[in-house]
Amino acid sequence: MKKKFPERIPIFPLSGVIYFPKTNLPLNIFEKRYLDLVNDCLNGNKLMGMVQSKKNSNQVYDVGCLGKISDFKKIKDGRLLINLTGLARFQIIKEINNNKLYREFEVQYKKFDEDNEKNEKMEEEKLNLLFKKTKFFFKKNGLLLDWKEFKKLSKTQQINTLAMISPISSEEKQKLLETVSLNEKTKTLSKIIEFYLYDKNLSNKKTIQ
Repeated sequence: MKKKFPERIPIFPLSGVIYFPKTNLPLNIFEKRYLDLVNDCLNGNKLMGMVQSKKNSNQVYDVGCLGKISDFKKIKDGRLLINLTGLARFQIIKEINNNKLYREFEVQYKKFDEDNEKNEKMEEEKLNLLFKKTKFFFKKNGLLLDWKEFKKLSKTQQINTLAMISPISSEEKQKLLETVSLNEKTKTLSKIIEFYLYDKNLSNKKTIQ
């Protein structure tokens, strides 16, 4: 039985932050409108959407991720520290006019039904190749990842975690967020990392010459 998610959700637009299902995102909330949003969520179903803002614009991308507030802490200075656990991606249909400080949207989840499936069909060879490239890529960028703990995650969590923390552009991460299937996401991430590695190697060769 498919999970039923709300079709009207409050949205937290944030530039440069791409959030994926089955990952965790810690947030430090201090603006009045988002304090209102989080408090309303805490008093309700604890569900809120994260969407990337478009640069120099009030517009947001069409695809975001629904999250559930899984932990929160109130700070004496008025801030809220929360942890969002990703549930499913959604597609924005339209913005809803309201009298609140924060924005709400009508959304649908049908395109990303795969996010709720427990069976993870994955080509192991492609997955292992991605891990090999990523380890090299992270090492070149001075990024540390506990691969032993990482291997304990489900395949979906592994791919989404790498997509979320990799030192690639926000636009590339958005592209990965919008990629429907896990296999396609794996192939796309692999190509992106390969491009960065090739580009960096080419730059190093030019410097040496």
